[in-house]
Amino acid sequence: MPETAPETAPDLSVIVHGRNVQDHLPALLDSLDAHPLTGAEVIVAAVGDWAREVAERHAPAFTVLPLPDGAGDAAARSAGAARARGRWLHFVHAKDGLPVGAPPAVAERAGALPDAVEVLLLDHVRSSWRASGLPSPDGPRLARAGRTDLALDDRAGLLRLTPLLGNRAVRAAFWRAHERLLTTEDEPFAAYAALLLADRVACLPHPAYEDRRLRPESLPPPTPAERYALVDRYEALLGLTADRPAVHGVLYDLMIRDCLHTFARAGMPDDVAREFFHRASVTARRHRPEGLRRPAGLEGVRRSLLEEGAYGTYRALQTASHARRGVRSAVHTGRRRAGTRLHTLQYRAALARPLDPHLAVFSAYWNRGVACNPAAIAAKLAELAPGVHPVWVVTAQGAALLPPGTDHVVPGTRRYWEVLARAKYLVNNVNFPDAVVKRPGTVHLQTHHGTPLKRMGVDQLPYPAAARGLDFQALLERVDKWDFSVSANSHSTRMWQRAYPSRHLSLDHGYPRNDVYYTAGPAEVRAARERLGIAPGRRAVLYAPTHRDYEAGWTPRLDLAALADRLGEETVLLVRAHYFYDSAAAPSAPLAGLRRAGRLVDVSSYEPVEELCLAADALVTDYSSIMFDYANLDRPIVIHADDWETYRTTRGVYFDLMAEAPGPVARTQAELTEILASDAWHDERATKARTAFRRRFCEYDDGRAAERVVRRVFLGEDERTLPPVLPVEDRTPAPSPEEATSS
Repeated sequence: MPETAPETAPDLSVIVHGRNVQDHLPALLDSLDAHPLTGAEVIVAAVGDWAREVAERHAPAFTVLPLPDGAGDAAARSAGAARARGRWLHFVHAKDGLPVGAPPAVAERAGALPDAVEVLLLDHVRSSWRASGLPSPDGPRLARAGRTDLALDDRAGLLRLTPLLGNRAVRAAFWRAHERLLTTEDEPFAAYAALLLADRVACLPHPAYEDRRLRPESLPPPTPAERYALVDRYEALLGLTADRPAVHGVLYDLMIRDCLHTFARAGMPDDVAREFFHRASVTARRHRPEGLRRPAGLEGVRRSLLEEGAYGTYRALQTASHARRGVRSAVHTGRRRAGTRLHTLQYRAALARPLDPHLAVFSAYWNRGVACNPAAIAAKLAELAPGVHPVWVVTAQGAALLPPGTDHVVPGTRRYWEVLARAKYLVNNVNFPDAVVKRPGTVHLQTHHGTPLKRMGVDQLPYPAAARGLDFQALLERVDKWDFSVSANSHSTRMWQRAYPSRHLSLDHGYPRNDVYYTAGPAEVRAARERLGIAPGRRAVLYAPTHRDYEAGWTPRLDLAALADRLGEETVLLVRAHYFYDSAAAPSAPLAGLRRAGRLVDVSSYEPVEELCLAADALVTDYSSIMFDYANLDRPIVIHADDWETYRTTRGVYFDLMAEAPGPVARTQAELTEILASDAWHDERATKARTAFRRRFCEYDDGRAAERVVRRVFLGEDERTLPPVLPVEDRTPAPSPEEATSS
């Protein structure tokens, strides 16, 4: 047999590493998979199950190294480097990205460099939740350095490049020779150290990395030890440059700048700030270059005070500066209107009073009434913690529809501001107004009102139809008040983390409003059908379409009269419009006749929607989140997706519903009619699709979600003492209408 030629090692190994932070990893791997990687290989050191699941979708194109959840970035980089075959290594964090064509460009440039070059410096772009692809400040400095390789001592200004491992490729042999020093959780240290240790470096003034800056409010606040580590970083780095005056001077300047910037940030406790200032002062005096001249003006004063350790004087200077800025801000803000001033005064007066630990404010759907997850939580609260008094925020129009005895307030009234100011608990499935202050000791519980198929929160930014009129900064300021976020499944948990980047804690307890799908018995199912006038033996199909952001108003998507006529007298259509609209069925003579005959019932204003689901034998919807709730009943679901491509393009979605539908998919009314008129709506194939859908999206719903939420939030119980979530296979949903009738 002829000998097999040895496999040629690639020029570059792209090592993607870390957790799938805020679900940015799929876009990175998709972009790598979509373009040819000439001269490069991809290794994914995936930390945690979520990152592993995402990475394995791309196997065997990429080498996947699964790492346990607790593994740090340094361990992931080390594991990836150990598996790499390339002569050069490019470390890419899972949260970041690579511009199109970056790996081949880096591989080509690196492959042509002489052996003496150990680090290749790259330009990058910057992204955040606000914008993507912004140019970095590094481009001009890289361009001035040219394409000739050089020693760092000859161009020490290159140390001022953004300290990222991702904007420098390193020779594999160099990495392995210095791995002990470079393998650290402190990425800026590793980025600086790589430059300081390299004999020669080269530059590529071409964007070859995307640095995604996560919203600071979504990250854990730094511990005192993490703050002090900044000083330790520079202490160690400056120790490497004692006999390199040019490099030492630049690094010293960077240290002073970083320490002053860190010290200026709000939120550092005084004892931590004092200790940080002291440590920075000691390091500054120890490593201050001889003959160094401080800059003129206020910056020079700040540096002088730091080097002298004058903490008290520096604090006084800082306080005076903040006061000047506050005066300027007040002048720009101007006077508020008299009515607003009155409400503000009332609210401030109430804020001055103590919190009431036995008061909870509830609201749902922009103050529409007692509904959804807040309603289910309030009901369970009355059972488990009757000492906590609930007050509902309801519009003046909705107040008349409240259940008898419901304590409520109308927005804008004096008592409205009083309860918002004094309640310990604030519960909502949307958000409270911007003016609501997050007082110390208050607990804000965000329950949400659906599982996200469509893009939500800051993920709507790239979709003008969805983002129209949204103030994303104000949205995130509201999100920052959340303490808890309720989730029905791990998909939602991950998407909320991405769409609402903040520090709230996810309660993976299930949706309280879905408890009824497991606690209702035959009597409740029969009663729901009787209230809707559905005779025993008739099939009830709930049709619940969703809102389209790209449409100015409601556009009927089905000829309901023709559908009802084709399905026959034994089928009742329950038609429910999205809550943005009054009805999903335009008035017409045929529809009026169907209504009179009880074959079509407009349930757009019927509450609660959970009762409609209990009464229905099957659900027909398009992209509404009702499908995720209804799936708990393990009853047939049919998707009518006549405009999927348009909806997906204009609204944005988190997954391909056509590939992961909970049942048959119809693209036209004719297809929908055929499915409902045959056995396709409940055959073996439909059942298999629904089972997979339930396993993924009904993950935490088992009938005890409200109990878990109340015990965790209102009673303060430890997560470990709460009732465990039952596996999907071990749950018994409410009986179907056929089963309820026969029993």
